[in-house]
Amino acid sequence: QVQLVESGGGAVQTGGSLRLSCAASGRTFSRSTMGWFRQALGKEREFVAAVSWNNGNTYYTDSVKGRFTISRDNAKNTVYLQMNSLKPEDTAVYYCAVRTYYSPRYYDTNEYAYWGQGTQVTVSS
Repeated sequence: QVQLVESGGGAVQTGGSLRLSCAASGRTFSRSTMGWFRQALGKEREFVAAVSWNNGNTYYTDSVKGRFTISRDNAKNTVYLQMNSLKPEDTAVYYCAVRTYYSPRYYDTNEYAYWGQGTQVTVSS
């Protein structure tokens, strides 16, 4: 089993930055993918970014490219999401998740088996 704990959320003004962390415990997978998703109030959960655990390949949704950076520290079993130039539309609960097998559908919520509890990010003007 895998447990995921997110941290680093908070309230910032437009243009500010936050760094989210997700610490994993339990069994890890050499060919797994870890992703960040977000869900705004009244909206469906959407893909934000993902990283391949073993080779570090990264993927981003178009709306965060150039502003967000996903990275991982294999030794610490931790994935990070550095968020810069935050906008009000980034306001959401952010979740990290793990997919335990390879798939080209890195953006597909349904393919991730383990989820953290979420951390709130609020961006105000």
